Amino acid sequence: MSLPEIVLIAVGLAMDAFAVSITLGLSAKKPTLREIMIPGLYFGFFQSLMPAIGYLAGVFFVNKFEDMDHWIAFALLGCIGGKMIKDSFSKEDGEDKYDKNSFGFIKMLILAVATSIDALAVGTTFAFFRVNIYMAIAITGPVTFFIAMGGVIIGNIFGTRFKSKAEFTGGAVLIIIGIKIVIEHIFFKL
Repeated sequence: MSLPEIVLIAVGLAMDAFAVSITLGLSAKKPTLREIMIPGLYFGFFQSLMPAIGYLAGVFFVNKFEDMDHWIAFALLGCIGGKMIKDSFSKEDGEDKYDKNSFGFIKMLILAVATSIDALAVGTTFAFFRVNIYMAIAITGPVTFFIAMGGVIIGNIFGTRFKSKAEFTGGAVLIIIGIKIVIEHIFFKL
């Protein structure tokens, strides 16, 4: 596999992280540099870690995990998305609906794992094609880091114009990503 192919795979893997980062930017009042970088760090780390685990685990692990990985991602994204939609309908006494826990450890960990599960399977593909896993990790992490940061910024710009709908839209996007993962798995198996 060539370098351009690995870069394209990294960009493809980062798209779920990008979409989720947009939702994080939607829920932020005015994100600080730290808040812009947090999704990049989490998503970049897990988008690098999962292919490495997949590469090491090989076919045996993926064959066992393959039957439920899409459901795990769907459940995680669905729960967080559902909570965001529910929260979008609750009104607080004149306060902005800024979620101070949007960038919290537990939420970010769950989102990072959920959006990087497909990277686990890509790691096994790397093993089959004898891709230099160190090069793949060195590309995937930084690509995801910068794409996720861009997602937070884009989401925040969009969110400042449509504050009342931002949290609902963010939750819906997470649920749609979860559904997309399940649908892709069903059609991929056919």
